[in-house]
Amino acid sequence: MAHGHVLSDETSLGRLDRLLYRIEGFFALGSGIVTLGLMIMAVVSVSGRHLFNAPLPGYVDWISQAMPFIAFLGLSYTHRDGGHIRMDLFIGRFKGRWMWMAELVSSIFILLIILMLIWGSWSHFDRSFDWAAPLYSRDSTIDINLPIWPTKLLVPLMFSLIGLRTLLQIWAYARAFMTNAERPIAVPLPQSVADQAMAEASMVETGR
Repeated sequence: MAHGHVLSDETSLGRLDRLLYRIEGFFALGSGIVTLGLMIMAVVSVSGRHLFNAPLPGYVDWISQAMPFIAFLGLSYTHRDGGHIRMDLFIGRFKGRWMWMAELVSSIFILLIILMLIWGSWSHFDRSFDWAAPLYSRDSTIDINLPIWPTKLLVPLMFSLIGLRTLLQIWAYARAFMTNAERPIAVPLPQSVADQAMAEASMVETGR
């Protein structure tokens, strides 16, 4: 089976990949819902300002709190499909088993960075959260005093999800290296420029 240019099968790795992908898809959908909600709030705020001279209270506060949800909820989903910008000038020179080794090393390096980001972002959340404080928050937004800790909690949670995805990809790349697999599962497969152009054209046609 294949989803986009990520292959899957009925092995334990393939089943875990699909399970995690469903979780990632759920959060990515949440990002879209938050985006839609902001669009509706913008219409309400602008309409209220022009028609009733009464814009939506705390609109800027709501935007500032919603932006991390838009940015982070789809992070792991995009990483699984290989949708992030990649610099392949070095790894692209390898073929076969050595390409998977290069991807394995880079994935381990990514995981180390993610672990540091989890530690740092959790520290920010911990400084903001307080069981004894009103709304459990030591800090809030300026206008309508929204608690900031939910947004700060989101960041380490989403980094943890992408950490799980990276662990799964490390497993997949290690297996691909050991078996010299031509098309491994659970990782984005390399695409030529022509393949990428065809995929983008297909998305445009589907959008119509």
